[in-house]
Amino acid sequence: MIIDTFGEYMRKLREQEGMPLRKLAAALDIDQSTLSKIERNERRPTKDMIPPLASTFNLDENQLMIGFLTDKITYELADEEAGLEALKRAKRQIEYQVKASKQQLLTNKE
Repeated sequence: MIIDTFGEYMRKLREQEGMPLRKLAAALDIDQSTLSKIERNERRPTKDMIPPLASTFNLDENQLMIGFLTDKITYELADEEAGLEALKRAKRQIEYQVKASKQQLLTNKE
């Protein structure tokens, strides 16, 4: 199974709409050459691109953010020998922090 990078996903969205590179670059407020490099995985997209991308293609911003973060995490951990174990540990830590935050909210309401 081939999973697209976020940049490849951006290119597919743009091409499905028949949108020129320059038009999406303008919507994202970046240079056309920068967008081209992102689509070819020569540069990384930024979090700031999510809202205009969602607006341009009428997509759910949260789902785009999930794709962006997945790509970012994968890029950071792919070459690390302990990457998968670190990701598992981070998942447990996030779950713990979310649980602690919810508990704190409940305590503050009382």
